[in-house]
Amino acid sequence: AGYLGDPELKTLQMMVEDINKRGGVVGRPLELVHYDDGSDASKANGFGKRRIDDDKVDIIVGGTTTGATMSMVPLVEKAGVPFISLAGAVVVIEPVKKWVFKTPHTDRMAAEKVFEDMKKRGITKVALLSETSGFGQSGRKETEGVAGKYGITLVANETYGPKDTDMGPQLTKIRNTSGVEAVFIFGLGQGPAIATKGYKQLGITLPLYHAHGVASDEFIKLAGPAAEGVRLPTSALLAPDKLAANDPQRPVAESYTKSFKAKWNADVSAFGGYA
Repeated sequence: AGYLGDPELKTLQMMVEDINKRGGVVGRPLELVHYDDGSDASKANGFGKRRIDDDKVDIIVGGTTTGATMSMVPLVEKAGVPFISLAGAVVVIEPVKKWVFKTPHTDRMAAEKVFEDMKKRGITKVALLSETSGFGQSGRKETEGVAGKYGITLVANETYGPKDTDMGPQLTKIRNTSGVEAVFIFGLGQGPAIATKGYKQLGITLPLYHAHGVASDEFIKLAGPAAEGVRLPTSALLAPDKLAANDPQRPVAESYTKSFKAKWNADVSAFGGYA
């Protein structure tokens, strides 16, 4: 999940620097304490304890992945420290927790947006390929739960591991399943890019959809030409010029994009926007 966490950290560093230049918060400079959990939920738990017990932080922003977030939830609930998660799964906020919040769209919202698009295109029979990570597991459950609402039938339902380097067997199974009209991949980070390249190599020409866990130019770089034609839901941040002139999101997205590019000489991603 490195390409999710990197723009998140850069965004927070940029915001803290900007806020401190303007006098900080209630007359005091903000101090950013950050740790890299390496996409490891147990490390995230350890860093969560350190933030609360040693660093004495006032608020936590992070938990890039669902697994990392959920490993910290019991800690922040017990300590009473506000935690704004940057993870996608609906389990982060359902059931409601007193001290836990999130900014990204939920996996349920992502599945609904994908199925809305499929419905418009007359697609009714879909193959699902989901990751066995916390995000992927929750995404699979939410996808299964809302499919019927849109007249969608999941005719194939395969999974892959977050560290798998080949999804060929699962994709071959999907290719050989009768009646599949489109494929929906639910994952984050490098896995979906590997699956997309494998999809192209196997000569599958069905419409390919992803969830919002790949909403970054980094995904396009990793997947290469295989990313062409992929459809996915994401926040308006990635296309502010497509918004109406009076849309309240437009000035926010344009200002953030301009600041981020000037500071880091890099394109924005949905993940930095969540931060």
